[in-house]
Amino acid sequence: MAGAHNESPNPCVIISEFPVLPDNHTVGGVDPTAGQAGGRGIASRASPLVCGGIPEGLRMRAESFDYIVVGAGSAGCVVANRLSADPSVSVCLVEAGGSDTSMRVKMPAGILSLYGNPRYDYRFVGVPQAGLNNRRIPVNRGKALGGSSSINSMVYIRGAAEDYDGWEHLGCTGWAYRDVLPVFKQLERNLLGQDARYHGTTGELLVDNPRDPNPVSRLFVEAGAQVGLPANADFNAESQFGVGIYNVTQDRGQRFSSFTAFVRPVLGRKNLTLMSECEVINLVLAQRRVTGMHVDHRGEKKQLLAKREVIVSAGAINSPRILMTSGIGPADELKQIGIDPVHDLPGVGKNLQDHVDGMITVRSSSTKTLGLSLRNAPRIAAAPLRYFASRKGMLTTNYVEAGGFAKTSYAGHLPDIQFHFVPGYRSHRGRLIEYGHGYAIHTCVLRPKSVGEIRLSRDAARPEVLIDHRFFSNEDDAKVLVEGIRIARGIFSARPFDGIRGEEILPGKDIVRDDEILAYLRAEALTVYHPVGTCKMGVDGMAVVEPATLKVRGLEGIRIADASVMPTLIGGNTNAPSMMIGQKAADMILGSTRT
Repeated sequence: MAGAHNESPNPCVIISEFPVLPDNHTVGGVDPTAGQAGGRGIASRASPLVCGGIPEGLRMRAESFDYIVVGAGSAGCVVANRLSADPSVSVCLVEAGGSDTSMRVKMPAGILSLYGNPRYDYRFVGVPQAGLNNRRIPVNRGKALGGSSSINSMVYIRGAAEDYDGWEHLGCTGWAYRDVLPVFKQLERNLLGQDARYHGTTGELLVDNPRDPNPVSRLFVEAGAQVGLPANADFNAESQFGVGIYNVTQDRGQRFSSFTAFVRPVLGRKNLTLMSECEVINLVLAQRRVTGMHVDHRGEKKQLLAKREVIVSAGAINSPRILMTSGIGPADELKQIGIDPVHDLPGVGKNLQDHVDGMITVRSSSTKTLGLSLRNAPRIAAAPLRYFASRKGMLTTNYVEAGGFAKTSYAGHLPDIQFHFVPGYRSHRGRLIEYGHGYAIHTCVLRPKSVGEIRLSRDAARPEVLIDHRFFSNEDDAKVLVEGIRIARGIFSARPFDGIRGEEILPGKDIVRDDEILAYLRAEALTVYHPVGTCKMGVDGMAVVEPATLKVRGLEGIRIADASVMPTLIGGNTNAPSMMIGQKAADMILGSTRT
């Protein structure tokens, strides 16, 4: 990538000396040389790593750093920034994806070209979901510098204060709202003049309003007020309840990812090495300490050595994958798929939680909405000029400009559903682009009770992740979402939509009873891509990391810092909370080095 600094401050690019082992020997059950003609297995996990001579047998280039951060996503970019601020230490930031400089990433409306694109998206697909008619649900996750913050909708939401107080109640001391609020403020550069009790103005992460919201998004806010959902200009302040235009992580109408905020400005640091298009094969352990990893860097097998620590920030899907392919996880399950367990940690991959989501889509003849039509052709043709001249117009849309939080009859004092309103026609056939005009609303269950897991396949050469959300395995989630759809319909029936009213395509006006709505959801519900919890912190037997340090339990030299450590799913979008976790992790590391 242009501008990336790839020279290590400790370039003793050393050679690891490995004894020649039988062809079927692996590290963590995975052979990094699989597929290479004549390739031999890598050395035993406890084998010493020796600087110097090149023996007969496997030769693998190795590089040494103080810290290695795996994943240049929402959390990992914060960690890499903070650790590399000390010029006396060397930091390597490893990212499996590539450049984020394309306009399809930078321009908000480019989201439609990112989902499902193998250059930017891992394109995960879950296993058949029994509660959703055995459908396999797409799980889009970012594969580029910036991670999922380079393909998301840029909505800035932190969750409710009670979410974090709930973490403390589960034994995660130091993670209550009073603990995390100062961290959110530290990271934020709020451009809106919002309440200083809740917002910061000196951080690196820009938070702004959408540059040019579609007028139909404002109709949604007006309609919400008429059905008892007050206008809310700041979902990150005292209360989430109500509807409004979402704050976004943008810079003058352009995406502002975690990489843009925290890493790109410091790429000139001599002690920071960025390795993009670099995929982690497995971690290397010596006794109970993680000493580095094997990677595939643009087709070249390498070993990266961590003199101090490895920080895994690969996300709720890839962080447990990396652990399990390295033999760290539920021992019996790893044995069943041919991976030799090196550290029995039963919680790895468990506790998967995500926001299950249902959609209402309306076809309208109004060209006020976003859409593809002959009548809208002049507006479409002018859009690039408007965007590049003034950062205005339809290309500034993130498609979910408005939304909010509401309560069903099952809620306590907190909202239990969230809306993402789209001022354009969402396809009833699952297409990214559909001819015509309309509007849509996504409704998701904020605090689901259904819990899933991530496992690995039995392919020993290269295990794949098996994502099992188990959506609707707890029937309470289905009840909440059915009522949420009713509330969303109530918003659409309010008077502000009279001028653009159209026909409800999904679920359709004939779908009215609870059992009919539930059948529709089983056939159509998806996720809003907020997976968390698969390496949770806590004090119980299924906890993977310690709350006070984010160190992996029972191991040295490794921490996890990303959404996978959340013990429960927060009520809202997960990008900002993941950055907060990255900052907390960096503070823990830096604090331990000072003592």
